[in-house]
Amino acid sequence: MPTKHTLAALTAACLLAGCAVGPNYARPHWHAPERYPGQTTVEQRAAAGTVDLAVWWDGFGDAQLSRFVSLALEQNLDVAQAFARVTQARAGLGVANAALLPSGYASGQAAKAYQSVETPLGQVLDSTPDFNRHGSAYEMNGGASWELDLSGGLRRGREAALAEYQASEAAAVAVRLAVAAQTADVYITVRGLQTRLDLARRQIQTQEELFSTVSLLHSKGLAAELQRRQAEGALAQVRAALPVLEAGLDTAMNALDVMLGSHPGTHRADLATAGAFPAAPRIVSTGSPGELLTRRPDLIAAERRLAGSNARIGIAMAEYYPKLSLSGLIGSATSLSGGNLFSSGATQSAGVLGLRWRLFDFGRINAQIELAKGREAELLAAYRLAALRATQEVEDAFSALVKREEQAAALSQGVDSLGQARAASFAAYQKGVVSRIEVLQADESLLRVSDARAQARTESARAAVAVFRALGGGWQPHQS
Repeated sequence: MPTKHTLAALTAACLLAGCAVGPNYARPHWHAPERYPGQTTVEQRAAAGTVDLAVWWDGFGDAQLSRFVSLALEQNLDVAQAFARVTQARAGLGVANAALLPSGYASGQAAKAYQSVETPLGQVLDSTPDFNRHGSAYEMNGGASWELDLSGGLRRGREAALAEYQASEAAAVAVRLAVAAQTADVYITVRGLQTRLDLARRQIQTQEELFSTVSLLHSKGLAAELQRRQAEGALAQVRAALPVLEAGLDTAMNALDVMLGSHPGTHRADLATAGAFPAAPRIVSTGSPGELLTRRPDLIAAERRLAGSNARIGIAMAEYYPKLSLSGLIGSATSLSGGNLFSSGATQSAGVLGLRWRLFDFGRINAQIELAKGREAELLAAYRLAALRATQEVEDAFSALVKREEQAAALSQGVDSLGQARAASFAAYQKGVVSRIEVLQADESLLRVSDARAQARTESARAAVAVFRALGGGWQPHQS
């Protein structure tokens, strides 16, 4: 606890230098590697085209996707809430700014009174000379007050409010980024499910033809009961997959409507026809891990909250020192009914120098300072953890993107090979070398691998969205 002499010396120093108590904020240093381990592989991968991180959704080459993302950024209710919080923080900054300035007020009143002589008080007054039963009173005053920010507590309050306002702005941008990414992710999921549903219906048709052919052969004694039952079971299996895919598609479409701030089913007609599957663009430059601190808005928000908590230590420490305030009043008051309100005899004025000092409350102040320091330590750890997790998110997204694209490429090769096998089977069937069953089985194998490729393409496109989100794409940071 500061001694009396220490407090006096610090107070005098503050008066002369206009200092603010408490620690000055310094942005924490983060040791980051020069490059991500998977950065080179991602930047060198073959893709549909290049993309600007600020509008990465346009890089997928899908007009419907770009339209939905734009609608979500305009209509999403999470975005509306985030910007409402920005408005609140801006108002808080205005209050903190106003606390540093003098405040003034004006007041006035006029009153008229009538005293009956029938009352006990009226009878007494009526016996006095020059008693007037009719009276009026007028008063007009103007005043001002100003708290002298000797220790800098109010300035620290403004510093904290500014940091919190900046944090709210960055948090709102982070919400916009998340909404854009979630909208694109859901849209890609919808297109992927539509592709798989088309393949599933073709699989059902193929299995129905296969079951019909095997049943015909079984009825003529040319196929065993085992073959018939196997074909029947395979048909039931592909039929059972269809409701699951349809339910998933309904869920994804409803989720997309909610992202767009509309009732489920609003945009279903726009998605009734399955469109071309969006291809993930090439990411030309991913930046470095250190650049995440200035690119990702959630990290900017975490750093600004840390700055605000640092300023609040100074607010708490300012309670050690006396608070001085100046106030004054000037006005005029009269009880006459004539026009003498502004005469010299009606003038009233006052000046006050106020002092407030919590001399016997240092224990509580100490606790408040420790609370503020603990909060700062918590936010510092949260900021460092957020930076680490942001780097992890980038690495995870890089890995998922590369591996999913490798999977899709391998399955595409399988689709090509099975497509050639199916063509060869059909040619052999036309020549009478093989039966129709072999052709239908080749169809079934081709459709099954095509379904796996559709899933891999969906996941690789979703991984690309995750990369853009992890890199903080979707806005332009202010250049310092």
